[in-house]
Amino acid sequence: MSLSSLFDIAGRKALVTGGGRGIGRVLALALAEAGCNVSILGRHSENIEEVAEEIRQLGRKGVALQADVTQKDQVQKAFADTVKELGGLDICVNNAGVCTHIKSEEMPEEDWDYVVDINLKGVFLCCHAAGQLMIPQRRGSIINIASISAIVANVPQAQAHYNASKAGVVMLSKSLAVEWAQYGIRVNSISPGYIKTAMTLQAKHLFPIWEPLTPMGRLGEPEELRGAMIYLASDASSYMTGHDLVVDGGYTAR
Repeated sequence: MSLSSLFDIAGRKALVTGGGRGIGRVLALALAEAGCNVSILGRHSENIEEVAEEIRQLGRKGVALQADVTQKDQVQKAFADTVKELGGLDICVNNAGVCTHIKSEEMPEEDWDYVVDINLKGVFLCCHAAGQLMIPQRRGSIINIASISAIVANVPQAQAHYNASKAGVVMLSKSLAVEWAQYGIRVNSISPGYIKTAMTLQAKHLFPIWEPLTPMGRLGEPEELRGAMIYLASDASSYMTGHDLVVDGGYTAR
């Protein structure tokens, strides 16, 4: 296999959760640019349909599927519809996630449940659905979007529930990687540092604190995660599973 062909994923079928905006949108479009047909799963129909149309304009098949990742029946239907529309599933990128800043001693139970249900339970339900499809075909790449918050306790914001959920995503990925390696399924995670998205821009007042803590001195752009995802989705990473790939401008190297 030539070096260039190692990264070739043209013709593969992919699904991206939380693909209507931010990191998810960028990753979905990157998969389409790489030649994949892509299913976009999200809660807001208008957002995911816009991205699906952008994918179609790139000459690939784009499918918009409205679903709540915390609801098993909706997840199962979305994955079944993906197979029906695309003809299978080779790549699953679990990106859907939320974050709030609340001091632990003041955190209502419903806020904990809201973040952990989407960020961790949602990832498991989507991995579960993807695994059921990939095990019989004995191949597939699952990429879960975690965070440097799985590794460090961020400052100055209080977000213990978010940090715990993302640490769970990393360990879930490792656990599924061990369980499903026998079926030819690779499961890895990507842990971004501070990335400029609509979510982080809501905390723009914290940028002057976060930037000096990052050796590269700036926040990342969503587009800077594309290479990591393509690598994990492609045969270039054929011997990599159970790995958490950190893309953080050096934040966790301090």
